[in-house]
Amino acid sequence: MDAHVVYATITGNNEDVADIIVSAFKAAGINVKKTEISQTEVDELEHTNIAVIVPYTYDNGSLPDEGLDFFDDLAQADLSGVIYGVAGSGDIYYMSDFGLAVPKFEEQFAKTNGIKGADGVKINLRPDDADEITLNTFVTKLIQKAQK
Repeated sequence: MDAHVVYATITGNNEDVADIIVSAFKAAGINVKKTEISQTEVDELEHTNIAVIVPYTYDNGSLPDEGLDFFDDLAQADLSGVIYGVAGSGDIYYMSDFGLAVPKFEEQFAKTNGIKGADGVKINLRPDDADEITLNTFVTKLIQKAQK
């Protein structure tokens, strides 16, 4: 089984989130690839069992600028049979805009015929020990869905 984790980061927080997810996949014996969103084509996700996007939310709920093409292309992709999940960091200071990139990417994934494997995860700033547990549970759910 293979997984692909695609992340976008400015502060490094989302790369930390991605690294926790990658470590959880590796611990479960899953072959995993991690790439930065601006260096990744959506069609690469067609060749994996599990796809995870780790976007940050910025400036009043905006998506990462470097991920806009990826986001647009995602709506046109056919990811039939691919299990997907979205997790990302934001800042609760922005209240109702906190982590909005997570549900926005989930909505795009829903257009791909992919299969949602776990509810989206929003992390406040840098992931802490409790967030690591949440992300490990997220990965476990994705793997369980892929094994069905």
